[in-house]
Amino acid sequence: MSFKSTVAKTVGKATYWGLHDVLHRGGTSLPGKLATKIDPTILTSVADEYDVVLITGTNGKTLTTALTTRVLREKYSDVITNPSGSNMMQGIAGTMLTAKVRDARQKPLAILEVDEANIEEVARQLKPKAFVLTNIFRDQMDRYGEIYTTYEKILKGIRLFPEAMVIANADSPIFMRGNLPNPKIYYGFNHLPAVGDERAPHNTDGVLSPDDDTVLSYHFRTYANQGYYFSHSTEFKRPALDYAVTKINELTPRHSNVDIDGTPMQIEVGGLYNVYNALAAYAVGRWLGVNTDQIKHAFESNAQIFGRQEALQVHDKEVTIVLIKNPVGANQVLDMMKTDSEPFSLIALLNANYADGIDTSWIWDADFESLKTMGVQAVATGGERYKDLYVRLKMAGFGDHPTYPEIKDVIKAIDELPTKRVYIAATYTAMLQLREELAAQGFIKGGMGE
Repeated sequence: MSFKSTVAKTVGKATYWGLHDVLHRGGTSLPGKLATKIDPTILTSVADEYDVVLITGTNGKTLTTALTTRVLREKYSDVITNPSGSNMMQGIAGTMLTAKVRDARQKPLAILEVDEANIEEVARQLKPKAFVLTNIFRDQMDRYGEIYTTYEKILKGIRLFPEAMVIANADSPIFMRGNLPNPKIYYGFNHLPAVGDERAPHNTDGVLSPDDDTVLSYHFRTYANQGYYFSHSTEFKRPALDYAVTKINELTPRHSNVDIDGTPMQIEVGGLYNVYNALAAYAVGRWLGVNTDQIKHAFESNAQIFGRQEALQVHDKEVTIVLIKNPVGANQVLDMMKTDSEPFSLIALLNANYADGIDTSWIWDADFESLKTMGVQAVATGGERYKDLYVRLKMAGFGDHPTYPEIKDVIKAIDELPTKRVYIAATYTAMLQLREELAAQGFIKGGMGE
């Protein structure tokens, strides 16, 4: 280790100690930010100490990472991760530099969520043994550009390590591009017979064949561009799956019950989109030798996931926090709400900071109109860009409704809603601000989930 790396590591650890043990605050970003300022390649100094798995994609990274970590802890004593979703270089550096290893006899695993635009540099320094690919949807176009541009950023990281395993969502046709030489494991849905022939809705991204860029057809779709696709003009079709959802038993806002490879599994989080995240975790677990019973046990544990469908009690209200950040993700959250048998209200919070994406035009592609058919009893909007969201929901048919530009007022807003059940759909930094306020008022422990 070079002198510069030694200083960087010492500064990172000292900062972490000061934040956690002296000030009793969470966070790994500041220790990582200071360490990478001193040595931008600090991760290379710890890369050989871990077996690294990088998880990336547009939606589902945080939950996939959390579930994968939970699965692997059924078998491995030392699994470190970045639990709060701090997925850029400074957050990952902070995680790696401050990790505590309990069993020196066994090489620990590092299961890391990585921002799509950072995957190349993180991979270059950490030399991963596997990449996990969740999906790619249109998201934060000010940062990533179109979906094929986003995928190319990911490919640059994977191409550095042609021997690394690629564990990919085969239901997403974009992942069949790139002609990667890597060994591959594919996961997806096989819950319906492959007999249909449909096209995705006209406004769906990522439905072009990699062979000739013609529009793909589907035997069935799960949502957006995902499903069992095939081409009418070439031999291209979805590859055979190594691990699959073979039956959907029950979907509710609080849990999902499905069969994976014929074995019933209950995941303690709602939404079809989150079944994909669990399936990715299942695939990683099986690859690393975790057996089916152990995975089932991991899924059925009821630990809350930071900012992802966290359920909490606020006075007499049952509150669920869900993250929204792009049209596909927002629509899946709305579909999850449709499975609720109880009347509910919705508070939607919109920020437009760097971590959220500065462009808020995506809210016009989210199907907020569908809320009108769900029996939602009341809506409210808030956050730094509450005016944009107010207009969007007014145009969706909700007319004038309460607005809360200050996050601190959202707690009061919860109390004033007419239903016992309340969903709060928030962009990333709005969710962080809300959690800080909830922690300050004693409804949750800590604002950063560490």
